[in-house]
Amino acid sequence: MDTDDAARLGAWQQTWRLTAAAVLGLAFWFSVAATLPAGCAADTCSWFVTGDPLIALGCLTVLLWRRRYPFTVALAVVIASAASALATGAALLALCSLATRRRPVEIGAVVVAYVTAAQFAEDLYRIDTLPVPIWLQLALPLASAGIAVATGVAIDARRVEVRSLRDRAASAEREQAARAAQAQATERNRIAREMHDVLAHRISLVAMQAGVLDHRDDLSTEEKRTLIRGITDGSRQALEELRDVLGVLRADSNRPEPPQPTLDRISELVADARSSGLDVTLATTVTTTPPETVGRTGYRVIQEGLTNAAKHAPAAQVHITVDGTPGSQLQVSVRNSAAATAVALPPASGFGLLGLAERITLTGGTLDHHRTSDNGYVLTAHLPWPEDDHEKRA
Repeated sequence: MDTDDAARLGAWQQTWRLTAAAVLGLAFWFSVAATLPAGCAADTCSWFVTGDPLIALGCLTVLLWRRRYPFTVALAVVIASAASALATGAALLALCSLATRRRPVEIGAVVVAYVTAAQFAEDLYRIDTLPVPIWLQLALPLASAGIAVATGVAIDARRVEVRSLRDRAASAEREQAARAAQAQATERNRIAREMHDVLAHRISLVAMQAGVLDHRDDLSTEEKRTLIRGITDGSRQALEELRDVLGVLRADSNRPEPPQPTLDRISELVADARSSGLDVTLATTVTTTPPETVGRTGYRVIQEGLTNAAKHAPAAQVHITVDGTPGSQLQVSVRNSAAATAVALPPASGFGLLGLAERITLTGGTLDHHRTSDNGYVLTAHLPWPEDDHEKRA
């Protein structure tokens, strides 16, 4: 941790810290100079103006490595301060830096060394002072050491808080990016389902009608006109539905999203399928309107079943059953026989049943689809129909 902090310290940060230590050392140095006898600096106290500053300079230089070797540097500087009043500021900076590590054993050892060095420093120069109790001699170095340790602990607490805030901010950004990516993926899947549900059915019917025109030579003029009208109407409706979907994708807030079809529009699906050549029958026992989500999902099940029948079983017989009551479930089944004629099949997207399964899963229902013994196909969905949901909506 300290090595990383040191790596982040620039030249200015190092400079002002060392300058502050030097200024603090000068305060101690001048306080000692004020108590020296007159002429002492040039005679018996020459160490005060020669060796003392040199040791202080060496201590300040060693402090450049205090974060890489905190305990060693702090202990060395504190011991050296016993021979230099000017190095007191460097010793306090080293002790403060060591305290940011919050290691009580190391801090205690350096504090003891600092207080002991202060006792030797008092005998370094010939200063005539009144005798003082031992506790008073220990009070000043202990107080200064305590201030340095408290400052270091406070600095480390602030660093931890800042680091925690940065980590939280980074975590929040990552979570936001993940939520945005998830929302984009969800929206892409929704758009893919809507595009398939809206367009695949129309285009499949158009492709099947065109295939019938291409392979049937025995059609009457009226039958050909019916198929051509079906192709024309299907193409026009596909373009209109595509325009509606693209309008939603443009995110025009002033343009409401078109209403989604529900079970009340099944008759339109059946009519379109019959006009394309499918023999479709519908049997329903539903007499009440299911919830919007359930009705819309049931509509999509029937639409997907008719689309697949038009693709893979042209001119087949298709039987649709819709059964259900509130408080139980809505069961929708689309069963088609084998293909009655062979035509070129349009390319399959592979996403129809996958998207349908996702829709049904979101409503809490189940989907089953498989081939029948007569080479036909059956698609069945069971959708929950809460008893009170429609009543609340009403």
